[in-house]
Amino acid sequence: MKKKILITGGTGLIGRKIVNELCIQGAFVKILTRNVKKARELFSNSYALEFLDSKKYDDPLILKSVIEETDAVINLAGMNVGDRRWNEAFKEEIYSSRINTTKLLVDSVKLSQNKPGSFISASGVGVYGDKKDERINENSLTGNDFLADVCVDWENEALNAADLGVRVVILRTGIVLDKKDGALPELIMPFKFYIGAYQGNGRQWFSWIHKDDIVQIYLLALENTKIEGIVNAVSPDPVTNKSFIKSVSEFKKTFFQIPVPAFVMKIVAGEFAWNLLTGQKVFPDKLVREGYNFKFPDLNSALSDLFSK
Repeated sequence: MKKKILITGGTGLIGRKIVNELCIQGAFVKILTRNVKKARELFSNSYALEFLDSKKYDDPLILKSVIEETDAVINLAGMNVGDRRWNEAFKEEIYSSRINTTKLLVDSVKLSQNKPGSFISASGVGVYGDKKDERINENSLTGNDFLADVCVDWENEALNAADLGVRVVILRTGIVLDKKDGALPELIMPFKFYIGAYQGNGRQWFSWIHKDDIVQIYLLALENTKIEGIVNAVSPDPVTNKSFIKSVSEFKKTFFQIPVPAFVMKIVAGEFAWNLLTGQKVFPDKLVREGYNFKFPDLNSALSDLFSK
């Protein structure tokens, strides 16, 4: 892969893995980041990288010089929604970290004479809101809660690049399963005390994706020019929250599962608890049509890989 890639969010869970894979495949990667020092430390063994301080490139007139030398943009920037208890200030961070960065990138593309061929942008399955047991695909309606609204505005900013002649792919990602990072370490924490804890009644749907598959899906979106628009980046095996905890229990040899009551979650997580107590039964119909072969298509194979290492 002899391409020049600009990536935002390159130091996050997904970003780190994508950057490493791109470098292995021979791409030259530029990381636009708020913390150049952290990025250098994370990728100290790679020489096919350039680190750009986002504070110095916060103007489209300046960033366009980078965009003009870029074959594709991968946009993963966004504050982790579970970093801390929600208040109005943090919700503003969640929103602005996604929408403002995406708008900056697209405005820079607009000003560029040589535009990138592809703009691959992240989103989340939370865009669908609470759909109970409805089967969700890429054509399903979006929700109207805070996270859904954030995702809709985030996607719309990215889709503006399509009006400039750039191929845009929006990857609506489920919960990324990684043993050391992301949601899984928090979900399995109670197992240290030989207890499996599901959230509320446990009937909310849990759409997930193995870390290796999400990286390959981004690379597919980068390489396959037939793919465009909305893509559900989830496994074809959504499960309920209670079923997920039960499956983890089998690997952890812990067969005692208890619910964390909704009122307790609301005390601990505040407004975010609503999103944890609801879910989406999402299917990757577009990826299946494109013939993507999931490395970990079911939860058992994913957990077996994660817990056997």
